[in-house]
Amino acid sequence: MEFENHLTIFKKAATKINQRVLNEKGLEIAVGEVLNSVFLKLYKKSWTNSEENPLTAETRIFFSIWVDQSTLQQKKIFYNIHALKLRKLNGYSIESRKFANSFREEFKKSIHNWKNISIDFGPLTLMQGWIEFDNEKAQEEILQLANNFLEIENIIDKTLTELKKNN
Repeated sequence: MEFENHLTIFKKAATKINQRVLNEKGLEIAVGEVLNSVFLKLYKKSWTNSEENPLTAETRIFFSIWVDQSTLQQKKIFYNIHALKLRKLNGYSIESRKFANSFREEFKKSIHNWKNISIDFGPLTLMQGWIEFDNEKAQEEILQLANNFLEIENIIDKTLTELKKNN
């Protein structure tokens, strides 16, 4: 499937995310194609082990917005937060289910800001939802999802702090 148009939409949305806020929060952004999908990811290097690439690491946390052939046929853009193999995150003693439950309890306070959202997943997917894909509005919708994440990313840090190993 040809994604050039969709990749352009995602890249333009990424340029509109407030760079000052990203820097203040220590967040990084990536836009690209992987596994026949176009994505925008927000993540922190501290949410993975320092020797690993935060985009491909076995152990990592990230927020992702994406489309692929299936989602586009449904006229949807999907988004989620993944927390992968956190038991291996250096400096922490994390049980994935406890991390997910703690995150979700705090996230429930903001859940009303997210469309078509569910938190009824195993511990690897902390939350997932979708919005309608409208080519004319997609860029602004992607930006809104990213901005929503900027409002709740601190929940991840708070949850990690709770599980930091006592040295």
